[in-house]
Amino acid sequence: MEQEVTRITSFSINHDVLLPGLYVSRVDGDVTTYDMRTRRPNTGDLMDNSTMHSLEHMFATYIRNGDLKDSVVYFGPMGCQTGFYFLFDGEKLSNANAVRLLQRVFTAAAKFDGAMPGASARECGNYRNLDVELARRCCAYYADVIADWTEEKLVYPEK
Repeated sequence: MEQEVTRITSFSINHDVLLPGLYVSRVDGDVTTYDMRTRRPNTGDLMDNSTMHSLEHMFATYIRNGDLKDSVVYFGPMGCQTGFYFLFDGEKLSNANAVRLLQRVFTAAAKFDGAMPGASARECGNYRNLDVELARRCCAYYADVIADWTEEKLVYPEK
């Protein structure tokens, strides 16, 4: 028996015009998925594994230690290496508050002063490719990208 396959939403986004930013990718019941685009797609400007992994450790540590940690469902990298997905409980966090939370977290993480969280063999299966300075620079870059982001900007470009 052959299953009908429908095109998923993310494949219908025009990646030729998609810029770094923050977009609502989908809403499933109470869970909102943000597309946290950190690099421009289709330009060869991808994040290598060390960059993605370092940013993931830094951001995840900050987001899961904040006052709104119970609203976080998931945070992880995109397979295309141009960003991350951030899923949160829309009953606990509005879009406007989610934007402010991400702005606050990336700004704080950019100023982190200490050893990379989770950077030991016991804590991480690939701890050797973590770089705290790289994570701080990436957080500072993305904090700048979304510094003036608002709820109205959460829609994908339609060019």
